[in-house]
Amino acid sequence: MYSLHKLSVSVLFVFLTFSASGGDRYRISAGAGEAGTGYACITKTGHWSSFHNQALLSFNNSFSFGFSYENRFNVTELSTRSASLIVPAAKASLGAIYSHFGYSDFRREMAGLSCGMLLSEKISAGVQIDYFSEKTAGEYDNNLMITFEAGLLFYASGNVRIGIHVFNPVPNSLRRIGMPLTIRAGSSIILSKTLFAAIEAEMSSGEKLIIKTGFEYEAAKNLWLRGGFCTDNASFSFGLGYLVKMVQVDISFATHERLGITSSASLIFKIH
Repeated sequence: MYSLHKLSVSVLFVFLTFSASGGDRYRISAGAGEAGTGYACITKTGHWSSFHNQALLSFNNSFSFGFSYENRFNVTELSTRSASLIVPAAKASLGAIYSHFGYSDFRREMAGLSCGMLLSEKISAGVQIDYFSEKTAGEYDNNLMITFEAGLLFYASGNVRIGIHVFNPVPNSLRRIGMPLTIRAGSSIILSKTLFAAIEAEMSSGEKLIIKTGFEYEAAKNLWLRGGFCTDNASFSFGLGYLVKMVQVDISFATHERLGITSSASLIFKIH
């Protein structure tokens, strides 16, 4: 029998989750480096491309794997654990990801397989198949969902990039449980060898438009400082990253105007 106490905790958990995370709750974000820039990252190359824009996978030319942890508002039940693997191929790169959100009474798991490749000197593209599983304790349905996402990256000039990403372009009439459609578009510029700046817009069906801006600055060799802002809940973010031989360590913090601080940490292992 599912107790009234557990039911009330689960209801509060779901309410906090949905009210605190504008945009699409199914589109998982990962990587403390990306979190430090406010997730203005659909044109930013890096290990966590499979979570943000699969077109960026084509720029990963080394075998790598990573682990990411997000502790939302210092509430363990709202934490997200993610893992990612990238395998470079001849003219493309393959990616595999897994993410776990929630706790024993309500959890959402996601797994995906992706591929990104260069179509020309100035255009790259990528696609990913996603599998979602939602499980709730007690006499409630467990939901299984399959969808896909895809992205493009254009080089407008030598130091300006334009990115477009679409998540779940599948009619909800084809599935039992509806999922939002999310579209992201943005641009970035490399102002110097050490400074990257980006801006992007995100729109999910039934939600308001979200604007994100962020930057990354290499303050010293293999040491990066990051900052960002997101209009959703007026969230400021900041973080840093450091590369030690084959291991990159990133941490970040993001504010919420009512609920407090979200902290993230990730490790990336690169094998050339």
